[in-house]
Amino acid sequence: MIDVGLVGHFAKDRLIFRGVTEIASGGGVYYGSMALRRLGFSVAVATRLHPDDFGLLEELRSEGITIHAFAAPETTGIENVYPGNEMDRRICRPLAFAGPFSSGEIRRLDARVTIITPLMAGEVTRDLVRELVARGPVGLDVQGFVRVRQDDALITVDWPGKESDLAGVAFLKADDAEAEVLTGQTDLREAAEALAALGPREIVLTHAGGILVHAEGGFVEAGFTPRVVRGRTGRGDTCFATYVASRLNSSPAEACRLAAAVTSLKMERPGPYRGSREDAENMLAGNPPDWL
Repeated sequence: MIDVGLVGHFAKDRLIFRGVTEIASGGGVYYGSMALRRLGFSVAVATRLHPDDFGLLEELRSEGITIHAFAAPETTGIENVYPGNEMDRRICRPLAFAGPFSSGEIRRLDARVTIITPLMAGEVTRDLVRELVARGPVGLDVQGFVRVRQDDALITVDWPGKESDLAGVAFLKADDAEAEVLTGQTDLREAAEALAALGPREIVLTHAGGILVHAEGGFVEAGFTPRVVRGRTGRGDTCFATYVASRLNSSPAEACRLAAAVTSLKMERPGPYRGSREDAENMLAGNPPDWL
């Protein structure tokens, strides 16, 4: 049995920043799995994409990640436009969609914890969430249920049936905007408590400044402290995957701090986290790596 299994579409994204366009790999399975392997966890991914793009998965295999790839009519993609000089605000537009997972496509994952990390609504059904919950602990990113394709845009809407769908989830992740849509609360602690009341054991909320965790009846927080921001895309995916995996052998407070440190270092460079566990631990100790 591996440590962590991740379910979601591997993406071929278009990033536009300061007038420069780049085609880049993306998706929670990409950013999450790469970070976890660098931290020493064993990882497997179940994903869907067009067979012509299967070669993109070699980057994951080279890191020691087990891949279960299934053919789809097209590879999911999102255009992320950063309109200003800062990378914290972006405009997202869907480019393609690889279709929903089937029950058979997730059965090969045998992990201590499974993270459902879809890019948009329609990838993972409620029934598949329940199937995975019945098999073991599940971390779920609400992005894949509240981020909906509407014409040429991605919009955030409430999640019908969330009261029953989230009852058995162990770890639930949302950003501040998603939490407000789901709960009507702008205060992060009140939003976390409202989400916890739906049944998830632990709530992970990300925002521009850092991470807030509601676990074991209390709150823990940690700030993002990147020295520069050159890799905003994948911030939440990296943070959530690191937190969930770290909870296999660490307290909520320790997992929260490590997730913030790894995410901070990830944001300093484009692409996924390519540092080490030692780099993250040094960051926590106030001695960040000198790769800038």
